Amino acid sequence: MKSDVAIVGVGQTNYVTKRLDVSVPELAQEAVRRALQDAALTMDKVDAVVFGSGPEAFEGVNCPDKWCVDAVGALEKPFFRINTGGMTGASAAMAGHTLVASGLFDVVLVVALQRVGESSDAQQILNTIFDPIYEKDFGLNIISTIAQRAIRLMELYGYKEEHFSMISVRNHLNAFRNPHAHLKLDITLDDVLKSRVLCWPIKLLDCCPRSDGACAIVLASEEKATKITSTPAWIKGLASMSEGYFVGDRDLALPDYYSLVARKAYEMAGIDNPRAQLDVAELYGAFTVSEMIQYECLGFCERGGGGKFLEEGITEITGELPVNPSGGVQSANPIGATALVRIAEVALQVMGKAEERQIPDVKLGLATGSGGTAQFFSVMILGKKR
Repeated sequence: MKSDVAIVGVGQTNYVTKRLDVSVPELAQEAVRRALQDAALTMDKVDAVVFGSGPEAFEGVNCPDKWCVDAVGALEKPFFRINTGGMTGASAAMAGHTLVASGLFDVVLVVALQRVGESSDAQQILNTIFDPIYEKDFGLNIISTIAQRAIRLMELYGYKEEHFSMISVRNHLNAFRNPHAHLKLDITLDDVLKSRVLCWPIKLLDCCPRSDGACAIVLASEEKATKITSTPAWIKGLASMSEGYFVGDRDLALPDYYSLVARKAYEMAGIDNPRAQLDVAELYGAFTVSEMIQYECLGFCERGGGGKFLEEGITEITGELPVNPSGGVQSANPIGATALVRIAEVALQVMGKAEERQIPDVKLGLATGSGGTAQFFSVMILGKKR
């Protein structure tokens, strides 16, 4: 029997460059304890666990999920490991939603983590995600691919470097409101524009950090959720799609799959005017241009209208549609958990538990995720019951 599903508990660690005081299992356990405490539950009330972690090279161990089974309380319970790169956290949450919505389980714990600080150079690991034969002559890595996207948008729509810088300034300033944030930077447009060029027009302050950290949520069926908390965050819409692997086969400035996945989630949630109906959005933007392109794909503005959208202050924490009040991915990026953090932050907004970063009277919020070679996309809509 299909059930409505809600998030009833959220737990996060602080996100930092390196957590030398804990092991991988202890890091996961920290987030789990906080999520269970938030839901006022003990592990014996949890029916199953979904575990998310991205590329194992970051931790430098084989299958970190194996380490974590007993640490997260999954002994003698069903346990599922998920990995879709940067979108891992969102994929894990969707898997947890399916397990509850199907009626198979009533309460499911979802936990995701990454110990990026265990790797000497995260970029060297990410450089290996592109096809080594078909695309080797282009010397692609994440930053150069994103730079191509930025240049294409500038060419098509007249976006300027200053537009991307505006996103960086807002995200880093918002992070001061978030006790878990990794980077909290009081910066100006000029600071971003003068920061070190990595691959033009992408500069150092257009990018996310590499972070250690974990995030967990507790999902519950309608029957259980209303007994656990008076302020559940209901999953009202969700969708996920995948593009092909080869970057050369896609127009990076026109990611139609992101638009399609948004439409599916909106239809499920009954949204036909997202800019007017949504109260908050947490967007997966590891780079400023990655956030910019979502404004269009999610229907917040028309094609090419992202610059004006920013200039009008709509995305500010006091604006019409606040984006990333947590500071977003630019303030913390524990890769395998990052997309789950977006969902957790929207859940906190809906539940009224976002503390200094709380947007008043949030009824409906959106979280996105992306991963792989910019090929996996997800959208989740959370809101109050009615």
